[in-house]
Amino acid sequence: MKKSGFIDGAIIAVLAIFISKFLGIIYAIPFNNMVGSSGGALYGYAYNIYNLFLIISSAGIPLAISKLVSEYNEQGKIIEKEYLFKTTKIIILIFSIISFLICFIFAKEIASLIIGNKLEGININDVTYVIRWVSFAILVVPLLSISRGYLQGHGYMSAPAFSQVIEQVIRIIVVLGGSYYILYILNLDLKTAIGIATFGACIGAIAAYIYLSFKLFKIKDKKIKTDTLKKDEKIIIIKKMIIYAIPFIIINIANSLYNTTDMILLNRGLVNLHLKGEDIDAISSVFTTWGVKINTIVTSIATGIALSLVPNISKNKAKNDYQTIKNSFLKTINIFLYIALPLSIFMSIFNKEIWHIFFGSNNSFGPIIIKYSIIVASFDALYIMISNGLQGLGKTKIIYTSVLLGLGINLILDLPLMYLFNYLNIYPYYGAITATLIGYIISLLIPFISLKKEINLDYSSITNKLPKILLTYAIMIFLSLIACDIIKDVNSRLLLIPLIGVIGIFLLIIYYFINKKELKEIVSKES
Repeated sequence: MKKSGFIDGAIIAVLAIFISKFLGIIYAIPFNNMVGSSGGALYGYAYNIYNLFLIISSAGIPLAISKLVSEYNEQGKIIEKEYLFKTTKIIILIFSIISFLICFIFAKEIASLIIGNKLEGININDVTYVIRWVSFAILVVPLLSISRGYLQGHGYMSAPAFSQVIEQVIRIIVVLGGSYYILYILNLDLKTAIGIATFGACIGAIAAYIYLSFKLFKIKDKKIKTDTLKKDEKIIIIKKMIIYAIPFIIINIANSLYNTTDMILLNRGLVNLHLKGEDIDAISSVFTTWGVKINTIVTSIATGIALSLVPNISKNKAKNDYQTIKNSFLKTINIFLYIALPLSIFMSIFNKEIWHIFFGSNNSFGPIIIKYSIIVASFDALYIMISNGLQGLGKTKIIYTSVLLGLGINLILDLPLMYLFNYLNIYPYYGAITATLIGYIISLLIPFISLKKEINLDYSSITNKLPKILLTYAIMIFLSLIACDIIKDVNSRLLLIPLIGVIGIFLLIIYYFINKKELKEIVSKES
């Protein structure tokens, strides 16, 4: 396998994640046709809880391993590196089993927390059933993540990236094949179909783990004996891994809690505002499943960058190369300004067309929600990149402060803003989205200020470009609105796909020539 630098690694990771997420969006089209809004909401309830438990059992460990492996390699500590990998697998397996048992045994109590006092539509027994099915994936995915982190720490980005594609493809086969078989061959109920669909996460993870195990077997040195380490040295390694992992865990838990908090409070807020049960299910399905699929087009950029950013910053910190570290942070911000945010704006303008292409017209809430939520997704992407970059730099206190404040503000504002927006005759669920946006902005302001003070990060190269960036946005928005008005009466999916494609390419060409110099700087390699 070939090792990758920061930009090369980031591109590989982004492409693989983008392909994986794109497949996730594509499969959602037939899946939505099979299970509808109720099935989507049920699927989303299970997956949000699964993600939270997955984070508790393993999040932070893979990236911590990636960071530590990168450091140990730079320092020539091969025995310590191998002991770290071996021991972490044992620890993570124990945590995975505990998390699985909690999720499986207390599924009904968790379902009650999600549904609240909702009397119509999806019930507690339905949610309990699918949570138990998806919980099996918690036994496998953490081990898979550790293998990815180990390879990424060595600079091998292609194998972990390809494993994500394998995982997604197998999962999609189970989701679509299983749902179709349950609903149309066996003629069983929706709850059973969604249960089998969520189990696809476990099957996909097993397939990817087998692939990565083969790759690891090829590169690992079997002659290294970790038992030569003294007891004190082993304890230091484990402590260091835990210390490194905690900030990653907090970052990921906070990100998941944004979604979980919105999911729980959204249900309660909409019930208190006396919306119909079927409308609540339809809205929830967008927030938890269908809208998330579209938002991941933007957030997948951040995930790929973060995977390459962490070991890169850790390596340069070990060499005291702070200039390269500063460049990495500035490139990350530029990726947000020149790629993530413009993409979000484009998708927001064409919200009706994009939603219709993927999910048809069977959920009138979808286009309205993603018009706003896709913009927030770009801030989520920046938050993911900056937070993980800070962890690579070891700035844990900044992470804790920004995460707790941002999440706390979101939690406090969620219901009040929903009620306020409803009072102002604005969609109440826009209040929940606004609370999330405010939380992300607060979570970003703190690290930006701290980076300026602690490593003297100079933002002038970015602020000097802001007038041109804003002008570019204005031009692209103007052209997008014209194009959107031209195709507003087109209702055929077959026509919309090439039309959006042609419009997108046309706008991209214009955008590239306006920002040719800046885009080339973003993808350029470090000196």
